[in-house]
Amino acid sequence: MVNWSPKLQTAVSDLEVEYSEEPGTLYYIKYRVAGGSRSDFLTIATTRPETLFGDVAIAVHPQDERYSKYVGKMAIVPMTYGRHVPIISDKYVDKDFGTGVLKISPGHDHNDYVLARRLGLPILNVMNKDGTLNEVAGLYCGLDRFEARKKLWSDLEETDLAVKMEPHSLRVPRSQRGGEVIEPLVSKQWFVTMQPLAEKALLAVEKGELTIIPERFEKIYNHWLTNIKDWCISRQLWWGHRIPVWYIVGKDCEEEYIVARSAEEALMKARDKYGKEVEVYQDPDVLDTWFSSALWPFSTLGWPDELAEDFKRFYPTTMLETGHDILFFWVARMVMMGIEFTGTVPFSYVYLHGLIRDSQGRKMSKTLGNVIDPLDTIKEFGTDALRFTLALGTSGQDLNLSTERLTANKAFTNKLWNAGKFVLQVLPNRDNVSGWQNIEACKFNTEGYLLRLPLPECWVVSKLHMLIDAVTESYNKFFFGDVGREIYDFFWGDFADWYIEASKARIYHSGDDSVALVAQTVLLYVFENILKLLHPFMPFVTEELWQALPNRREALIISSWPQTALPRSTDLVKRFENLQALEEKEVLALLSKLDLGNIHFADSPPGMFTLNHICFGSRTKKCFAYSFH
Repeated sequence: MVNWSPKLQTAVSDLEVEYSEEPGTLYYIKYRVAGGSRSDFLTIATTRPETLFGDVAIAVHPQDERYSKYVGKMAIVPMTYGRHVPIISDKYVDKDFGTGVLKISPGHDHNDYVLARRLGLPILNVMNKDGTLNEVAGLYCGLDRFEARKKLWSDLEETDLAVKMEPHSLRVPRSQRGGEVIEPLVSKQWFVTMQPLAEKALLAVEKGELTIIPERFEKIYNHWLTNIKDWCISRQLWWGHRIPVWYIVGKDCEEEYIVARSAEEALMKARDKYGKEVEVYQDPDVLDTWFSSALWPFSTLGWPDELAEDFKRFYPTTMLETGHDILFFWVARMVMMGIEFTGTVPFSYVYLHGLIRDSQGRKMSKTLGNVIDPLDTIKEFGTDALRFTLALGTSGQDLNLSTERLTANKAFTNKLWNAGKFVLQVLPNRDNVSGWQNIEACKFNTEGYLLRLPLPECWVVSKLHMLIDAVTESYNKFFFGDVGREIYDFFWGDFADWYIEASKARIYHSGDDSVALVAQTVLLYVFENILKLLHPFMPFVTEELWQALPNRREALIISSWPQTALPRSTDLVKRFENLQALEEKEVLALLSKLDLGNIHFADSPPGMFTLNHICFGSRTKKCFAYSFH
């Protein structure tokens, strides 16, 4: 029993069938009891009357007293020229659904198929592969399944075998590819027994050999593998890998077949077994593309030659990153195949990202006209802004992509670029050897050097070191969205809005070259590390800015990651953020755009003065209180 697509003329996987709640009809039909009077009949309720030609039995519940007198007798299948089927009892029947009488059509219903196999009932197929009825349907042969349904009901009404129709909500199986109604159909196909494979894949997660991120998807993964069914892997399409099976001309293909890697090998095996005059032909079916895809982690690396250099170097890999919607289609199947054929889980981590939806949370489709073309988006907002927007999503959760998000992150990209321009402007010229020697001599990896810095410099470097630790920890946990937000907040709120403005007081107004040098050194140090942290998100603008920095001898992409556990002074950070920066009068005057000579600082506001608050650093909303004449 497979899911058959009459339009595509192929079997499809259970996972490629989508069920939708749709209004339908429940048809009530009389099945007369053979040998009885006209009042002896059973009424069945079905949503697919055209399948009655494939009925092999009528079943009632053993405890349903309404029909107990008919059990063991025969019923006449309507419109079949008097074909008889047994009336049986079975606990599977739901006596409260419809009339409590079940027609068993094992050739066209998954549940009926299982029931018929258990009870030893025959299987009748009444449908051709194109969705028309076959010769078993008698006068209805050649009619499309839905046309046959209408004609059959009309004929049942004329013969007084139609009882009634009533509205009924249906779970309609539709093809994920084409949207047509899928037909359950008995067909000869190739299957893979899944339970032994699933058990190993479940054990890999249980033992910690495989970690799924976010963790909540482990329950979904486990539930699917625990309840997995055998997998129909053959497809009647003209793309995909041909099934590596050859049949012997003139012999029963179910009894005699050869599995080989090539036609030449198949012919050689056939001749060894059947003689030199034998002829073979390959199975015309192809493998389900998800079966072929399941082999990808190792088949692309030289397997089955496990001594191949690529296989030894790259298998298994560390992480697979993919959408949560193909956890079953692809991920679980790669895990099962990897363990089965190589003995090893193909990757240690599975990172599941969300799907990109429109601003209203709808799935993008041509029908809705809400598809966002990434190339058009890049032209308008830039590649880095788009990448950064997508990366800020939370793992496993869908992201609503809106122009507001893109506009905000385009502004962030511009802010980064302008900050880089400022840093480049205030650094010494490239030919200023002594200036660069002094800058490169400054090392921020010791607590002693850090504590000798002025308060604003000590504050921003400490905050940077705290950021590096937080970002590194988030990267290690694969919290990429958190990484982006942490860097965004530090760069815009602390570095751009605060420290860059504060550095101008040192560079332009201090009158002291040593003070300016400290500010230049801190600007460069902090900005370099910001570029490193942001590079995975914004590779283009960060690389461009990095290459513009003096004395850059290598590309940013291969530069060393910022060192973690660097010194920081949390006490000085608190002092700076608790208004102690009032000690830095020049910085305060510059940020508040006031004349330092006309400002009077006091420990508390005298009664004759008016207390005012001036805010600057709009994103951090920090304020200093001061009084003035």
